[in-house]
Amino acid sequence: METRKRGRGLGANREGGRGNQNKYQKNESNFNRGRGGRVGLEENTLAILDTSSSASFHHLLDDRLAFLDAVRSASLVPENDNPPTKKMFVAVFQILKDESSLDLIIASYQLLFELNKRYPWVYLPKMEKSESSTPSKVHCGLIVAEEAWSPFGCNERDEATDTSGGSINPLAFHSLMQDIAKGATEERRNTIEIKSLQNMLLFQYLVNVLEGDLFPRIHAFKESLNWILLRECILNKILGSRKLSYKDLIKDCMSLIGDLSCDKTKITCDQKGKRTSLAELQKDCHGPLELALPEVEKNTCLALKKLLQMIMELDSSRNIADMTGLITRADGARIPAAEIILNELSYSSDLLFSFFLLFDEPEWKLKTIVQYFQKYIPKSSIRTRRSNGSSSDATFDGILKCFSNENSAKGIIKKMRPDVTQLLLAHGFQAFLSLSSKHSVEDASDSKQDVRGSSIMEICENVVSAFACFRKEDKQFTFSPFSREALFTAASVLSTGARS
Repeated sequence: METRKRGRGLGANREGGRGNQNKYQKNESNFNRGRGGRVGLEENTLAILDTSSSASFHHLLDDRLAFLDAVRSASLVPENDNPPTKKMFVAVFQILKDESSLDLIIASYQLLFELNKRYPWVYLPKMEKSESSTPSKVHCGLIVAEEAWSPFGCNERDEATDTSGGSINPLAFHSLMQDIAKGATEERRNTIEIKSLQNMLLFQYLVNVLEGDLFPRIHAFKESLNWILLRECILNKILGSRKLSYKDLIKDCMSLIGDLSCDKTKITCDQKGKRTSLAELQKDCHGPLELALPEVEKNTCLALKKLLQMIMELDSSRNIADMTGLITRADGARIPAAEIILNELSYSSDLLFSFFLLFDEPEWKLKTIVQYFQKYIPKSSIRTRRSNGSSSDATFDGILKCFSNENSAKGIIKKMRPDVTQLLLAHGFQAFLSLSSKHSVEDASDSKQDVRGSSIMEICENVVSAFACFRKEDKQFTFSPFSREALFTAASVLSTGARS
């Protein structure tokens, strides 16, 4: 497995950190002596942080950077394959969470990501895993490290305690998202603070932890149908917390996607317009922040998308467990995230545009678009709870066929607004083509119901017919560039098929 370059190394001659580094080097031989080596590893690396409170800021900074280098060298360099202890993980995490130095925040963030990749605490047997990890036990083909550390505290005792000790409870996780939203508002006022960037990096790391814990469990659940595997996952515990408003969490996630999806890709000048060049930005005290911010915001948007996808994946697995009688009262009741997302999209067209630009995974994108259209199609076509089969409009092809009826098409466009309708038709067609090229109709599993029923040629014909409805209502109607691209693609496919 690839690891990052060692960097400064343990023997670096760093001002202010020599005493602690010599103390660390003196006992370096303890690192590779089984469990005793892990104790020595912990004692010697944490000793680097044991600095006098009267030390200067630069000395403290150097010692913390030396500590991060020591952990990297001891745990990520192949010849020193020792997983960090819980106390070491907590110390690295607290640097990410509490320090105010940009160097420390970035270094701790990168180190935690690499450690999670090297030493996963939940994994499948076929996954690559270091032999030096903590003791593990097997649950239905899923391997769980018994002594692994997690940044989350999701039991009742953890939720009642302060989070300064290193753990994040469900309420603190939600508060972190709200703090990021507040920071995004401050950025729009040209006030850039390091805390905003720190919160976004912390959120990205926490989502990465949730992902590493959830997806191996989902894979094992699909093979074993053992709901306990998912009941015990961190994300399920967060969403099931009695102190957390699950619905507000989803709403804030959607709102934050809208806030961060504004055009922030260009480095803006300050209010006086003095900083215009890269060199000037680098000289300014806020220059590094302004340079890093667009990429961090982009990755935070991707983390928000990933969080929503994980919640919907968990909802999907929960629905399977419910149909097989595995859900009990202890699991509680929860509104599917897809319903909350659809309601939020219905209230804000601006959010709708941002959401579908970001939400590019074709399967979930097509499902969301089909469900959105179903809110506005004629009532007679909507499936009732008593219907045993799936209705014809539960697929993208079914939605397109609703536009073949002039009155039905007119009603849909009027209720949804022309700009929203053309956007969803174009995005739906794009997602359908992606799914069709990725899977055949026979081989597709979860995406099968979204692409079944018609050939690509028929879908293209229906797409062209659906877009023609706009001109029937308004001969001066102007299509967006994205809609024109979808129309051109559909016409090209039909033209190629006609020639062949």
